[in-house]
Parts: sequence; structure tokens; C-alpha cells
Amino acid sequence: MREVQTLSGGVPARKRERDPRTGASVPLYLPSMNPVNARKLSHMWIERLLPLSGAATGHIEHRYPHRRNVNIIPSHRRRMANVTRSAVELAFDIRHGRRSPVEETDKTFDRIGQRNDELNAFVHLREDAAREEAADAERALDDGEPVGPLHGVPVALKDLDSHVEGMPYTLGGVAPIGELLPDATSVIVQRLQDAGAIVVGSTNSPEFGASGDTTNPMFGSTGNPFDSSKTAGGSSGGSASAVGSQMIPIALGSDVAGSLRIPASACGVYGLKPTPGTVPNASLPDLFRDVAPFVSYGGLTRTVEDTALLLATIAGEHSRDPLSVPDGGIDYLNAVERPIDELSIAFSSDLGVFEVESAVVDIVEGVADTLTAAGATVEPIDVELGLSLEVLLRSYDTLIESSMASSFESLKRGMNIDLMADHRDELSPHIVEYVERGREYSAVEYHQANVLRSRAYESIADVLDEYDLLLTPTLATPPFEKGERAPGAIDGTPVSTDKEAFLTWPFNLTGHPAASLPAGLSSEGLPIGAQLVGSRFAEDTVLAASGAVERRRPWADNYPPLS
Repeated sequence: MREVQTLSGGVPARKRERDPRTGASVPLYLPSMNPVNARKLSHMWIERLLPLSGAATGHIEHRYPHRRNVNIIPSHRRRMANVTRSAVELAFDIRHGRRSPVEETDKTFDRIGQRNDELNAFVHLREDAAREEAADAERALDDGEPVGPLHGVPVALKDLDSHVEGMPYTLGGVAPIGELLPDATSVIVQRLQDAGAIVVGSTNSPEFGASGDTTNPMFGSTGNPFDSSKTAGGSSGGSASAVGSQMIPIALGSDVAGSLRIPASACGVYGLKPTPGTVPNASLPDLFRDVAPFVSYGGLTRTVEDTALLLATIAGEHSRDPLSVPDGGIDYLNAVERPIDELSIAFSSDLGVFEVESAVVDIVEGVADTLTAAGATVEPIDVELGLSLEVLLRSYDTLIESSMASSFESLKRGMNIDLMADHRDELSPHIVEYVERGREYSAVEYHQANVLRSRAYESIADVLDEYDLLLTPTLATPPFEKGERAPGAIDGTPVSTDKEAFLTWPFNLTGHPAASLPAGLSSEGLPIGAQLVGSRFAEDTVLAASGAVERRRPWADNYPPLS
């Protein structure tokens, strides 16, 4: 039996936590502190879930003085009838016996069964294993065992760079490779499992994650939950579609050119690309691959708070990832509720080099107005990157295409699979082009690309020396047709390369944390995203501003209703 504090009279006095929907004070169920995720969850959960008395009550009443005798909870957390529970809400209910891990896992597979034929978001399911784990999670609760902060919460992986022992993965539907069977679990997946999460399956990705649309030869295209004929974005499009359609509350993703933020914008969900190294990878054979351009790992969620909980669970250095960094003691969850009165935010509609549809700019300007109403100072600025879009693209392409060519060489040497010699016709044409060009770059050209990106880094650093955040559109257009890698035109101007439509990849050159948050819907009812960029390791500031927007212009009602 868990120990409780007692008052002088011997009456038990448990710490309390606040119901994330009603604001009611209930006994605190403390999570267990496994070695992997014990770094900060202990103090974070205890401090965040303080009693609703004394200082904590004063804090809440100060923020909501007109609601002192009602449910003290921001309006964006009042669950709408057509929206499934957030991960935070679901974890709370499970800890307190209001919901069953077994029943929630069954419901998750039911929702996947209802929506996946249309959207093609999931490509692998582990129904038997997930149900066994859900039963174990329920027994742990029945036996009064301490549990983790995601105990019993269903999650999904991305079929590219996150995997669980025993479930096949395909590197994004690479047909010649087929299904690989991992004999170990990825670092971040292990951290999720240590926190009690239940992995239900994996989601679709383009080959090697190399597209802003999620289409591959093995599994086909993933549809947008708002209109299944439109793209879900990429490369974490399967994850974003699964979350936006309410099949799952959390799905993992990764970001090398916008692969979290592009699908977040397209599917109307929240996606944060952390500072590189914040979330470890430790993926062989190349432990140093993720710097050119920078690759970051995270997930897609429907609420800012769920992303904060995810980040709190998976962030922190790992001994087998030489690029990982200590967590720095950031309290991601509390950051979501932090006031933004003292924040200064720069707003650029185009980063000085992109063409962006005027309707998109109008919607993102609405986010700027919301941030101003929340107390921040927002100023339009002209970003001077010091490079043309063409030169900036050349820098990015040199790095990413060299990296892909090296990955193909690793497959050849490590697995005796020569994709270019033996399976060229089974690969998408743009993959072949990337590898062919990547093989031609010299070492000098590679390093000169880093010289060019250094100028871009300095330009963004100049902005963030003066302002706390930079606000931009995430994409230049609403979601385009499924199966296409880019829109045909932007406000009538033909697009010559897919990256012209994504205002995301410059921040993979610079390494700054950036999030896409739902900004609104187009005239056709399709999601538009706004991008918030922060200084390195200032994820808490990005979360604070994102939370302020979500409270003042909640997007929960935008999601297509469940059948």
C-alpha cells in the first residue's frame, strides 16, 4: 500500500491533483519513476498537480477571478462531444479508475477499423500484444501498483525511425526491402513504454521519409482527415492523419525538412520539432547522421498539453546517442499555462524568400492578433536571410542528398542490398534522383553547404536575439492533392520544387525549435497552420505561446466528427 502523509491528528492528507476537464480536486496518484524517465517527471508532476488550496488556489483564482466558484478550467479543455479525450485526460481517468486500459485499447482499434480504410494512416497493428499489455496495465491498477504518467494510453509509432521489438517496419514502405523485424526497441519508444504507454501500431510514411506527401509503393497514399482526397503532408503524414481523425491521441514522428510540422499543418494538429539532441535517437549504423541537416524527433497531438507530456517523457540525454543533450530541467507541462505578457514576437509572412498565398497569410495574421490579445508584443519584420531561395535550397539539397546516398551505401554494406543496382525501378523517381546527385557531391561541396547554412543560422539568431519568438505560416498553401509532392502553383505562380511550398526546412538547417499549430480553416474547410520558432532549447517558450493561442482560439471543434 502506498504511504500517505498524515496530519497531526493522524488523519490521512494525500496530495491532490486537478481533474483536467472539470477542475475538481482529487487525490493525487503519483507515477512510478522508472530509471529511464525519472529525470524530471517526479518534481514536474508533484509541482503541477498541487493541492487546490493555499498557494495553488490563489494562483488559479488570480487567473480566473470571475470563475471562483465554478469549474476552474480553461475553456479549451472542455471536451466537445465530437472529440475523443486527450492523452492527459485519458491518463488521468485511467489512473483514477474512471476508464479501463483494456476498454480504451479496444476502442482505439475500433476507431482504427472505422477510419483507416478511408485514410490509410496505419500500416501495421499489434492487436494481440497491445491487448495483453492493456490487461497487464489494468492488473497493475487493480493491485495498487504505482504507474507512469502515460499508463494505459494508446500511442502509435512512425514506420520509419521508431520501432518496437517484434513489430515489422519498412523504412517508409521501401518495397525492395520489405518488412524488417527489429530485435530491439527504439530509445524513445522504450521511454514511452516505461511511462506506461501502449503501442498499438505504426503509421504510414513516404520512402525514407523523403517527401512532404505520404505516399509509397508498398502502402500507397495517406489521406487527410478533413478531406481524404487531399494530402496528409509528410513525412509523418500517417501519424498526423491518425491523430487528426481521432484514431489515437499521440503518434510519433520525426522532422528533417518539416516532417512533423508539414503534416501538423495539413491535418490541423499540433507538432513540435524540438531542438536537435533534445530527444535522443541512438540509431546505428551512423550515430552522427542527424546534423546535416538537423533531424529532430517528437510527435503529433491534438492539444499542446499532450505534446508537453510527450516531450517530458521522451526528452533527455542517452548514453548511446552522442548528439543527445541533458534536459535542462525544463518543466514542459507548466510552460503550457505560462502567461506570455512579456513575450516579444516577430512576424514574417514569407521569411523574405517564399511565395505564400494571401489567404494563408490572412489566417496566420489572425494568430498574431490572438497572441497580441494574450499580452504578447507582436511586430511585423522583414527577415534578411542573406541568401536567395535558390542558394538556400542548394545548401539543403547538398546535405540531404549526400545523407541519402550514404544511407543507401550503408544498406549495401550492412545488409547486402544494392537498391540502385538491383531495384532502381522499384523506387520512386525522386528517390533515385536524390541518390544519384548525392553520390556526385565532393567533400568540399558538402562543407561549403554548411558554410551557407551558417549564414542562415546567423540571420535567424539575429531575429531571436531581439525577439523571443518568430511567427510564420507553416505552409504556403492549404493541403494539396493526395499523391502529389507539392501544389502545382502558389497564388498562380508555378512551383518548380516541392520545398518552395514549405516554410519549414530552413529551421532544419539552423536547428531552432519550431512548432506548427492549427491557425484556422481555409474557405474549403482545410486546415492552415502557423509556425512558431524559438531560440535553441527554448521549447518552453514555444509551448507557452502555443498554449495561449489554444486557450483563446481553441481548435477542438474543427475536427471531423466521429461516426
